[in-house]
Amino acid sequence: MTKRDWLQKSTVAVLLSTSFLMFAEGGQAVSHAAQTQTEAQGAQVAAIAQSLKGKSYQYGAVGPQAFGSAGFATYIYKKIGMNIEDTIAKLNKAGKKVSVQEVQAGDLLFFSSTGKGSASFMGVYIGDGQYMYASQGEKKVVVKNLSDYSKKLLSVRRILPDEAGSVTPPNTTEPDQNLGKDLGNKVVSAGMKYLGTPYEYGSTRSNKKTMDCSEFTMWAYLDGAGIDMGRGGAKSQANYVKAHGTMTTDINKLKKGDLVFVMKYKGWKESDYKGIDVSKQSINHVAIYLGDNKLLHTYSKESGGVRITDFKGTHWEYRFISGGRPY
Repeated sequence: MTKRDWLQKSTVAVLLSTSFLMFAEGGQAVSHAAQTQTEAQGAQVAAIAQSLKGKSYQYGAVGPQAFGSAGFATYIYKKIGMNIEDTIAKLNKAGKKVSVQEVQAGDLLFFSSTGKGSASFMGVYIGDGQYMYASQGEKKVVVKNLSDYSKKLLSVRRILPDEAGSVTPPNTTEPDQNLGKDLGNKVVSAGMKYLGTPYEYGSTRSNKKTMDCSEFTMWAYLDGAGIDMGRGGAKSQANYVKAHGTMTTDINKLKKGDLVFVMKYKGWKESDYKGIDVSKQSINHVAIYLGDNKLLHTYSKESGGVRITDFKGTHWEYRFISGGRPY
């Protein structure tokens, strides 16, 4: 090998080494930028969460004065410009799953009272081994040590950016879907204000002192979404939905805030409704779907007026005819 050849090969080797180092350093820079972005937004989420400490708990509420379990996270993320799902079940599938050892500020935590099965409540990790959530038991937003709830923890989900310039998951929700979600939340929040209002069959609709099922849903939609479905009963409201909105007979397609229409009570067992042609049944009752297998409605004096009940696995599911939203 001549001296000239040796110099040429040495120069190429140096250039390749330099390029490799620059690439490696560039990769580290990108990684560091992503980490910084994630940490910055995580700190922002934590700060917003802490500012809400002590706010009231209310099932299904999405703020700003009261929060449900999922609504607490939904509200916080909306504050940083991210529209996320609004039920525990859907949020527990969002983003990506991370281990508890990798948990960072802003991550969502999902729990059950037994540490098994489906999540029944959730919170937002704020760092330093702590998380916050809207506690049904304590009736307010509280701070807890994650270590005290380790046996109840089911999963950790991250929906903040995981690489520079991208977000997990991307917000693919169309504007009209966002509008529908907002209206559904507003209807639920408006309806929750009537919890405990006494039941009266055939109520006058001229005041809010007593309500039957359709007067309750009438006021919830009028107050929450500004939608006047008229002063008719459940059948009339179903016709309004068909004329102005979206109706479905698939119980799994119901969305938060949707009206739920059911047939007359025939018994509490599923077998009591076996063989019935649902399409030929008349609508006898209307409720509001809260998500997470819950209904908000009123149906008798004995039940205590406007209240929350389970949906699936009860006679309310077996009586289901259709559901939807009048927009």
